[in-house]
Amino acid sequence: MDGVAVGFGTVAIGGPWSERPAIYEFYVRPESRARAFALFDAFLSVCGAKRFKMQTSDELLAVMLHTFGTNIESEKIVFCDHVTTDLPSQGTVLKALTPEAEVLSCIDQRQGGGEWVLELDGMTVASGGLLFHYNVPYGDVYMEVQEPFRRRGLGSYLVQELKRECYRLGAIPAARCSPTNVASRRTLQAAGMTPFAHILTAELRAD
Repeated sequence: MDGVAVGFGTVAIGGPWSERPAIYEFYVRPESRARAFALFDAFLSVCGAKRFKMQTSDELLAVMLHTFGTNIESEKIVFCDHVTTDLPSQGTVLKALTPEAEVLSCIDQRQGGGEWVLELDGMTVASGGLLFHYNVPYGDVYMEVQEPFRRRGLGSYLVQELKRECYRLGAIPAARCSPTNVASRRTLQAAGMTPFAHILTAELRAD
């Protein structure tokens, strides 16, 4: 405003957004937020966006999405670590598949990650890992349990151990899952992860 930078906005234009550019950041300095709607209007007039993709913990952008967006959908629930658990291993052993130096390089480059497996009597019963595509220092926990070994608590144990690995590597664990995936929600919560936000998508209103 009047030649002074008071905020910024960001639009994703590559990969899945190449045909539908999406707003995913909008920030205004506190002293200028009384003009937030006017600034967002100005942003829309030049950015070329057609959609929103944002996390509800971003309060200002959440307000803009619900004001300027339509066909709003929850794509993922976002979890943060809240409780340190002490779930039993049930005789399983956690093994790293990715060398630690490679994982640390992924953290530094903000892409890629590491993989681990859970073995029982020499057999792989579950696999998972950490992805570092978030802003530093967050690592995204993911896992999958082989069908014959599900509903035994092994998924939650694996998440617990991946959380520990994440902290050991100097990162902070986070996780995401579909709102309709009840099993994943329960697995994450049993390992001490707490839901705190949604990732929402929406279309920009035509008017």
